[in-house]
Amino acid sequence: MKLANLFKAGLLAAAVTTLSGCGTINAIGNLNDGAGETFMAVWDKWVESEGDIADATMWEVKVDDGVTLEEVKDAINSVGIRNNLKNVGELPLSEELIARGVESRVLHVMSFCNPETARKMTDFSPAMAGFLPCRVNIVGEEDGLHLYTMNMDMAIKMGKKMPPELLEATMKVRNTMWEMLQDGKTGAF
Repeated sequence: MKLANLFKAGLLAAAVTTLSGCGTINAIGNLNDGAGETFMAVWDKWVESEGDIADATMWEVKVDDGVTLEEVKDAINSVGIRNNLKNVGELPLSEELIARGVESRVLHVMSFCNPETARKMTDFSPAMAGFLPCRVNIVGEEDGLHLYTMNMDMAIKMGKKMPPELLEATMKVRNTMWEMLQDGKTGAF
């Protein structure tokens, strides 16, 4: 384990040294608190997943055995309602596949948005529109249902420093998405 940490530190030092002439030092100085820890967590997950960037950049929880798809959806929607995060659409992809005669496990996408926060975020960084709306994906795997959503700490901590009011609003959305995973996995609301 110590060798792995030493390797990561060496790699990070080499990267900073190599890229310092490219404005990297300036960019690093403009990051939010916790950027380094978040980067290393994503890096570790990327390595563990053998280079699967999607796996490395997602939060994932397994739904408790016996909890139904409807219970998961109800719990997630309940969290959204409590926290002013509007359900702006659902894609029952597995239902569509089955209707087309294609066998499929559950694949259901739920999309959520707080329009005021979305507007403030895209005013701050127009490219953030590519992350809209926030999604919780319910995926049937061999061992049961799993919930996936983007690791929002990347966008918050690894991005440029936000004004305090935007950071507060974004953290509320981040915390709501995390709560959706926690309540969704148990079907509780």
